[in-house]
Amino acid sequence: MAARPVFILSSGRSGSASLARLLGRHAEIEMHHEYLCTHLQEAGVRFYMGHADAAATRAVIDRLHGAALAYARTPLWGDSSNKLSWVAPLLVEMFPNARFVHLMRDGRKVAGSYARKLSDECYGDYETACLAAWAADPTLPAPPPEKRFWWPLPRPGHPLAERFSRFTQFERIAFHWAECNAVALDALASVPEERRLSLRLEDLRAHPRHVHGLLDFLGLTPMGDEFALLQRPFNVNRPEDRPLTPDELRRFLAIAGEMMDRLGYSERDEYVVDYA
Repeated sequence: MAARPVFILSSGRSGSASLARLLGRHAEIEMHHEYLCTHLQEAGVRFYMGHADAAATRAVIDRLHGAALAYARTPLWGDSSNKLSWVAPLLVEMFPNARFVHLMRDGRKVAGSYARKLSDECYGDYETACLAAWAADPTLPAPPPEKRFWWPLPRPGHPLAERFSRFTQFERIAFHWAECNAVALDALASVPEERRLSLRLEDLRAHPRHVHGLLDFLGLTPMGDEFALLQRPFNVNRPEDRPLTPDELRRFLAIAGEMMDRLGYSERDEYVVDYA
């Protein structure tokens, strides 16, 4: 019998790697971080932007995640990835027994982390221009399936579609954080409450009860040290943290302010991560 799927949706830079590492220590689950990323990322972006239909994208998901679930040797099989957000509506439809976790983090920290630590990997000017040219004329060769090329552009009709071509890399990252969360929220709204859980990274690191709630939601036996493991950030290539500058904050809120309100972050001060 196939394993039960666990999908952790996030914008990235939100603790998805830490959570995958933590859950993967439990014998009941085979847990991945960004499973077959370059395969799913291109398919998800094509689907989100309207350049691949649902049937074609379902076939990709079935070939990747569906096959992994069929051959898993544990009761649960999971993937924790920002790439899942773009195909979340299809995951809800394809896997009616799946458990979904929407992992959130303050967008100011996410945008700053992407911009300062992964600027060569996401929304570069050249790579964004290549994707935009292909999106405008799909008879052109599609960009190669490298992570740096496949970061979604707003769909036709999106409020930011016309302005996006004039955005800086930082503004494109702000769009990504807001839109990832918007797609996840919309897709998970139809999932029964007993199969979905919303978590803030900040809360997971603030009190053990949130970690215990996650384990209980997934039916995993606590090992006792999960909360301690979440106190030190994981998958950090540069252990430095700086708040957004006043100009960055102004530009971020102009794009993502509504989502900050929706997720309850507007009333919180931006915090500093201590890597000591």
